Amino acid sequence: MQVVSSRSDVRAAVAAARRDGLRVALVPTMGYLHDGHLALVDRARELADWVAMSIFVNPLQFGPSEDLDRYPRDLERDAALASARGVDLLFAPTRAEMYPGGEPWVAVIPEHGADRLCGASRPRHFRGVLTVVAKLLGIFAPDVAVFGQKDFQQATLIRRMAADLDLGVDIEVVPTVREPDGLALSSRNVYLTNGDRERALALSRALEGCRSLFAAGEVDAEVLRALLRRSLSTEGIELEYADVVDPETLQPQIRVGRGTVCAVAARVGGTRLIDNVVLAGISADPA
Repeated sequence: MQVVSSRSDVRAAVAAARRDGLRVALVPTMGYLHDGHLALVDRARELADWVAMSIFVNPLQFGPSEDLDRYPRDLERDAALASARGVDLLFAPTRAEMYPGGEPWVAVIPEHGADRLCGASRPRHFRGVLTVVAKLLGIFAPDVAVFGQKDFQQATLIRRMAADLDLGVDIEVVPTVREPDGLALSSRNVYLTNGDRERALALSRALEGCRSLFAAGEVDAEVLRALLRRSLSTEGIELEYADVVDPETLQPQIRVGRGTVCAVAARVGGTRLIDNVVLAGISADPA
């Protein structure tokens, strides 16, 4: 695996892959890799001949009181995991390499879908996400980019950006990878104490309750919202939102159907966690 930190080295490597007639995939991450990230690599290898991964903790998507400085980082460990999984190129830029002039003058600002769910409490978050993803897509010009379903709102907005701006890249969304007990894998899980981790299982249990109710014939979205709120009103969990939304518009639903998304965000101890399920099964293309 080649490890590079400059945009020019990325472009040279991608050009070499293109000369060999290879289809290029990109897996953008913020590092501190886990099996969820590696599942994205596995899917990328199914879709392309040459797989690149980026590791960059993007300051634009963190609010002033969020965990930018303490976000877990271990590039040596990440490089070993990526190499073992078959990544061909690892791009690990510095902040100065990604934003040589400081915060960019031009940003990607979503007009719809970013003012609710996670965006309601993180008003500049998706501006930062879309800006860095657009920049990475510009650097790599991949055929396909692969993201995880756990960040459902993010994946929906990225898919919209790629389509609306004609970026010429396929966006693939991979189902959430979970621990055996149901906890969605997240780099931030490292923050959880043993007690917090046990309480965090309430998120996946509540979402599975929604899936079971829907499978039994329940189609009233408010019944599912009530189940989520009730299930998460436990000691040590501070609910941020619990909603049932359309997978394309992210708007709240009155009645649910196949593809409807049940999504939650909560703080367990001091750690913010998100999770979701797509009703009637998980699809790589929930829309």
